[in-house]
Amino acid sequence: MKVAILAGGKGTRLAEETSVRPKPMVEIGGMPILWHIMKIYSHYGFNDFAVALGYKGNHIKRYFAEYGTLAGNITINLGRSDPVVHHEQNHSPWSIDLIETGSETLTGGRVKRLQPYLGDSTFMLTWGDGVSDVDLNKLLAFHRHHGKLATITAVRPPARYGHMRFEGDKVTAFEEKPQTAEGWINGAFFILEPEVFDYIEGDMMMFEHGPLENLAKDGQLMAYRHDGFWAAMDTLRDKYNLQKIWDSGERPWAVWEK
Repeated sequence: MKVAILAGGKGTRLAEETSVRPKPMVEIGGMPILWHIMKIYSHYGFNDFAVALGYKGNHIKRYFAEYGTLAGNITINLGRSDPVVHHEQNHSPWSIDLIETGSETLTGGRVKRLQPYLGDSTFMLTWGDGVSDVDLNKLLAFHRHHGKLATITAVRPPARYGHMRFEGDKVTAFEEKPQTAEGWINGAFFILEPEVFDYIEGDMMMFEHGPLENLAKDGQLMAYRHDGFWAAMDTLRDKYNLQKIWDSGERPWAVWEK
């Protein structure tokens, strides 16, 4: 099953980082967040990717072109054209289609442009800036059981500020940025049938608007409710928070380490 990842947005709310690189290449723990996302899927056996490029897409192409060569040990003989790669490094068995989808194309348009690379079977889709510990096997089983065209992972977002519980004026509990207790939002990590492409009209359509709204109206959109960890890297504050979690050693989304 192929995994589509949208990695073409301009990331304007993270301009401190994205002025020189696309948002999916912003690093957490020394590795691009795109790498973290792909490692999540790879942990569950999904290693065939189609990545929609746009803004500064060459950075992503260059990264993966060099990844297999520069990760691990190499020997360079200046009299030869190619370095000798020593394969002690245990690379993930990824196959990656890196597809130019336009610098101004919106999310729905990027999904539509990936259609030739996703085939005529069920596929997965997510954004190139969000990580989670969602169990992808359970998500897929849920999708196959209900038989509709689309499954969205519904999540409770992290609170922006610390949460307090009271008895009168006494604080009985303080939680630093817990998951919110109310409201569900779009956490991406979709599973989709190819008929979903029929709901996308062109480049300038947001996937979150017309397609998802119309799938819902047609009774073809189901939600898998995930109560575990989820976070998106929209701002510099989000990046710092993810880095802090990584440095703590907790790393809930790093399912490949468990």
